[in-house]
Amino acid sequence: MQQRLVSGIERGVPEEMKVIKHSEEVLKAALVSKDTQLAKLYEKFNPKEKGLLNEAFRPGSVLFKPITLHSESDWISSHPEPTQDFAQFYHDPCRKTPTPQKNRIYVQPIGSFGDSRVSTDVYMKWLKDYCEAFYYGLIVRILGPVPVSHTGCPFRINENTYNLQIHAGHLLSYLKKKKPKDAFCIVGVTMIDLYPKDSWNFVFGQASLTEGMGIFSFARYDSDFYSANYKGTLKATKKLPPSDYSVFDGYYTPEITSKLLLRSCKTLTHEIGHIFGLHHCQWLECVMQGSNHLEESDRRPLDLCPICLRKLQSALGFNILERYKALQKWMEEEATGTEEGLSSEARPSLQKPLEAFKESYDWISKCLEVLQK
Repeated sequence: MQQRLVSGIERGVPEEMKVIKHSEEVLKAALVSKDTQLAKLYEKFNPKEKGLLNEAFRPGSVLFKPITLHSESDWISSHPEPTQDFAQFYHDPCRKTPTPQKNRIYVQPIGSFGDSRVSTDVYMKWLKDYCEAFYYGLIVRILGPVPVSHTGCPFRINENTYNLQIHAGHLLSYLKKKKPKDAFCIVGVTMIDLYPKDSWNFVFGQASLTEGMGIFSFARYDSDFYSANYKGTLKATKKLPPSDYSVFDGYYTPEITSKLLLRSCKTLTHEIGHIFGLHHCQWLECVMQGSNHLEESDRRPLDLCPICLRKLQSALGFNILERYKALQKWMEEEATGTEEGLSSEARPSLQKPLEAFKESYDWISKCLEVLQK
């Protein structure tokens, strides 16, 4: 990996922190490419688009900053991976791109979200609309929520935390059977914790990139999950019968707060990004950075760095300005959207909680200034 780890002393941050500092030359090659054909493709961006993308390697950029590692437990420290520049992404024979026949993202809710069917409707519409802005040009469809019993998947009570968990691998098998023919991918989302196999404590999510599927849990994004006050903790019981799903009746799901919505938007778009073939980003602060824990995940920005943005744009062909406008519009729409896309019960319901998005909104506004000046 062509990078230099700059100690915290040099950068004026605590000693245990490290900053991944790539040179201007390395970042430019990662974005534009030394491949003549790909460099010519880059020249097709208009001057304002290139002005924004070039912020990737502009010294002192306030829009795109180096990645700071806060501890040895952070993803890059504990999971050494090769970097993926634009050329490697572009020429990857295994990556999948939407086609006119397979161009929709399907989201399958499993279980409930919030304390009623109405809030499930509203929350899913927020995620749908955000995902459509992020993957600008693709259609996102929310499938009808299904109870855990419909999936037939194994479940357990975690012997350490005493919260309910469902088996991630079996959920992927369930999603495979439900995947529509016009789907680019199908992703399941749930507020119930996941585990991949009996020997593991938990997993945030699991995906099959070749099959275009993923399952992700937002359970641990509840601010109280790791506290003694977590309401999803169950009393220790004997092993539950494998066909008795009654334990999920009335099971606690957290309130949909602004922070939970922000975390959900990050996770959903990050994991779908992998299905597009984007690897974990190690170039600049980016939503595609890997994360080992919630604190690290919270440090990730909501959107892509220029290198990952070019990757996604090459796959979808969107107009960069219009995509940023769509993201900004989503953050300006405080209401639920009143009519379109909601059931009659959901229409008078919640307002979109946007307090946690203020920093992201200000950042997108700065990007739009560059694209529109």
